[in-house]
Amino acid sequence: MFDDDAHPRVFGVAPGVDFPKALVNGLMARMSGQPPEAMARVQLIVNTRRMQRRLRALFETQGAMLLPRLRLITELDALDPGLAIPPPLPPLRRRLELIALVSRLLEREKDLAPHTSLYDLTDSLAALIDEMQGEGVSAERIAALDVTDQSGHWQRALQFIRIAQAYLDQSGTAPDQEARQRLLVMALAETWAAHPPADPVLIAGSTGSRGTTAVLMQAVAALPQGALILPGFDFDMPATVWARLGDALLSEDHPQYRFHKLLCAMGRASSDVRLWDSQPPPSAARNALVSLSLRPAPVTDAWLTEGARLTGIAEATADVTLLDAPSPRDEALAIALRLRLAAERGETAALITPDRVLTRQVTAALDQWDILPDDSAGTPLHLTPPGRFLRHVAQLFVRRLDAEALLTLLKHPLTHSGAARGPHVLNTQRLELSIRQRGLPYPDQDGLRRLLQNAVRTPAEQDSLLAWADWVGQTFTGLDHSGARPLEHWVSDHIALAERIAGGPDSTDAGELWQKKAGQGAQQAMTTLADQAAFGAPMTASDYADLIGALLSDGEVRDRDAPHPDIMIWGTLEARVQGADLVILAGLNEGTWPEAPAPDPWLNRALRHQAGLLLPERRIGLSAHDYQQAIGAKEVWLTRSIRSDDAETVVSRWLNRLRNLLDGLHAQGGPEALAGMLARGDDWLGRVRAFEAVAPVAPAHRPSPKPPKAARPSTLSVTDIKRLIRDPYAIYARHVLRLKDLGPLVQSPDALMRGTLAHDILERFVRNTQSDPGTLTADHLMQVARAVMLDHVPWPAARAMWLARIERIAQWFVAHEQGRQRTATPVAFEDQAKGRLVWPDIGFTLNARADRIDRNATGEFLIYDYKTGKPPTARQQATFDKQLLIEAAMIEEGAFTEIGAGPVALARFIGLGADPTEVDAPLDAEPPARVLSNLRALIEAYLDPGQGFTSRRMMQQDANAGDYDQLARFGEWDVTDDPQPEDLS
Repeated sequence: MFDDDAHPRVFGVAPGVDFPKALVNGLMARMSGQPPEAMARVQLIVNTRRMQRRLRALFETQGAMLLPRLRLITELDALDPGLAIPPPLPPLRRRLELIALVSRLLEREKDLAPHTSLYDLTDSLAALIDEMQGEGVSAERIAALDVTDQSGHWQRALQFIRIAQAYLDQSGTAPDQEARQRLLVMALAETWAAHPPADPVLIAGSTGSRGTTAVLMQAVAALPQGALILPGFDFDMPATVWARLGDALLSEDHPQYRFHKLLCAMGRASSDVRLWDSQPPPSAARNALVSLSLRPAPVTDAWLTEGARLTGIAEATADVTLLDAPSPRDEALAIALRLRLAAERGETAALITPDRVLTRQVTAALDQWDILPDDSAGTPLHLTPPGRFLRHVAQLFVRRLDAEALLTLLKHPLTHSGAARGPHVLNTQRLELSIRQRGLPYPDQDGLRRLLQNAVRTPAEQDSLLAWADWVGQTFTGLDHSGARPLEHWVSDHIALAERIAGGPDSTDAGELWQKKAGQGAQQAMTTLADQAAFGAPMTASDYADLIGALLSDGEVRDRDAPHPDIMIWGTLEARVQGADLVILAGLNEGTWPEAPAPDPWLNRALRHQAGLLLPERRIGLSAHDYQQAIGAKEVWLTRSIRSDDAETVVSRWLNRLRNLLDGLHAQGGPEALAGMLARGDDWLGRVRAFEAVAPVAPAHRPSPKPPKAARPSTLSVTDIKRLIRDPYAIYARHVLRLKDLGPLVQSPDALMRGTLAHDILERFVRNTQSDPGTLTADHLMQVARAVMLDHVPWPAARAMWLARIERIAQWFVAHEQGRQRTATPVAFEDQAKGRLVWPDIGFTLNARADRIDRNATGEFLIYDYKTGKPPTARQQATFDKQLLIEAAMIEEGAFTEIGAGPVALARFIGLGADPTEVDAPLDAEPPARVLSNLRALIEAYLDPGQGFTSRRMMQQDANAGDYDQLARFGEWDVTDDPQPEDLS
């Protein structure tokens, strides 16, 4: 294929050129005239499987022929079958062994790092070991670094480095993947140096950014028929600039730095790199412009000299659109609109960005036109249904099951997927409704049975429902585990539990858990973990759940419906091996593209350079190379958002350089070209605004519905009267529409629960004092409070806080209770103090339930109502909060049949807040006759079909929220608006 040459052969392909196509064309041209079998002897080594597939597809378009031997750079065994390198250890085994080593270190040195950082430290240490093996750096070299100017952090890091050293010492006999790759490459280089192969060996598409790969590339380039084909090689950069790339600390982030380092290692210069294929780039002028904009920082003064010689600025930017979107949403929608146009025109279009949030937004926007892009990234395994399911199941071991976690699993599509899924879904709905209505913060088998008792009508349905509840209780509850267990036990129990939940009570298999690609991937991950579990250390349930999440997040699944053949979403790596008519480079902001270097807990930048490891700027340089390649495409969009969700963004350094360069090229029309790029972007942003524009809708009016008399409530409770006065619409929604707010899945220790428990505690306490006066003490009150709280408050923090509140008012309450019991005797508590007042002539019934009613020696009644909040003032009671006044009037009318009729001497609110107090109802100012007369007039008014139930009629404060404000669309109107009655008859 090649003429004899004593120097290494290096070829390049310019940015913007479809690299795989150019590779095939150049190879076909060089093999022209050769016998057919000559092509089959060519060894073509590429860096990704996607590149391998693309090359095979391109060769197939050449007609019937023998193909070259396409090898992956990570699968080199076939190049020399005689090399005896031990097989690599499974990656998971290495990970588990490192977890055990780091865990023991953290247990021994407790001040070194918190145990919660175990997995982050282990993964970071594993990455450091990979890098050390890839770059040929020993742990001894790192331990011997000059750290005279370093802080005590180095001594802590050194303890972890020793773990790496111990691990690397045994990697020769049992190598992992990185160690084996380096051993294989070094053995190949040694063999080839003594006995070079006679057939052509080519490495194409790699930049040589990793040490092991660079060694292989140097060995191949030195072969008699070996060559390198470099992607995105900048032929426009002058030799003087190439020579300035030698300092890694200054030039590592330059897109061509890796090529310079590789050429120097081979004793070659940039001028020795020849074109592999004659195919020109889509825009040579743009390549020259971008090359100048990316000059290394120390030589950006070249803009002044080389910029004056640039030509074709208008041609270079004619097919470039620059879009500065106000927000990520606008950026995503503009991209989606352009991709939609490409689909209509039959163009191939690719969105390239490392921002996965942005790609999901674009995919969601395209869905409204039934366009499913071909996303090369697929779906992370931990976000697939089986991945989420396995993570939820693992959490059952970690903490006590609450209602939200239970229903999350019961509603999962894989739960009970073996058979009879329909009844399971119906039962789950019944359970959720019962929990929201009655509360069950921490379900167990007995609690589930009590909650679902009498939930359905027929005995057969009830038996089936309770059998299902037993299965739920036995399967899901009581699984939380404290303490460490062997990893094998965790994995075995996890898989068994997951299959039992997925199959259902009557199934003998795992339902749909392990089906389809996502299920198969999840099963493979769990099987691999089970096979390697013996190498893991004992761990807690929390550590195991974290391990499962980390392992599943490493997997990826592509299990989608047929995507659109011409609309693609690529990562930067995939973009190197593809070509498209339109390329959109999105998310061009600092921190996104390029990504901010990850913090290194082991070595700072100077120590990395001293040890010969990769600098943090390496990833920035690789991203810069991806940018330089992609921006050379036929038509290019450069997009960014000016603001993120919460702050202003910083434009990507490469885009900023391009804009600044164009803005300074006045003689060549640079500012005009930049303005044209921005104008094209603004035009698409205008389309976004037009697309999202909506016709204005008039705001809702303040409602005041007037239902027919037959639909109006004929029965209310005393506590409803306050609501009827303040917010009549709430009465309409609750009693006419019969709408009730549902409680949360996980019942929280809120004010309502605290009030209910306070009533229960005080009632029990007062009852005890009636049977045993000696219990009228603060100690006994706290004893009752502890017993009630222990039974009904499963939250330790809330229980302690509420007990402290009761303890603060215990002495005060007991002192006042002694005074109450000296003057009267309790005759009815909440379960007995029920009143019912009927007005037959208007067809209305008023119900009441008092907290407590006492009777004194003269036969007069005393009414008490406990308030955990601030009691209403006398003025508020006279106007709005008429509860005690109405109850007093009802007692005098004989509405409380259990105690009979009689005069009321006192009606009092007992405030149990931080500042305990007692507030009497104004019985003298509001006599019972007047109270009932006013109440009857109010009821008659709302029984009149002409009276509307106005929303928020007389709220105490505008800031007070009502249960039905959303239904009334409060906010579209305010209390200054006049209500608009609506006849519903």
